[in-house]
Amino acid sequence: MTLTDIELDQAPKFELEQKVRLLRMVRNDGTYPGEDKGAPLAQKGETGYVISIGTYLQRSYIYSVHFLETNRVIGCLGKELEAVEEDFTANLLNSDS
Repeated sequence: MTLTDIELDQAPKFELEQKVRLLRMVRNDGTYPGEDKGAPLAQKGETGYVISIGTYLQRSYIYSVHFLETNRVIGCLGKELEAVEEDFTANLLNSDS
């Protein structure tokens, strides 16, 4: 996606309740309360669930992701996330133990 592309011309990349993983560290851009600007909010590789989808500057989607391990909800751009495919068979086998 280039600077002139408008992401909102396409459907959102992720769906509500979808599990996602961060592709890079996310720092506070000054909009997260209680943390200094530039402070790390979530680390690369952390997983969470999309709980809402908003927009930014009428150009991009912002995905509110709830990271369960830290109990933080952080707004992320689509380029900062990747989908996590859950292995339901493995989860079922592990729950029988």
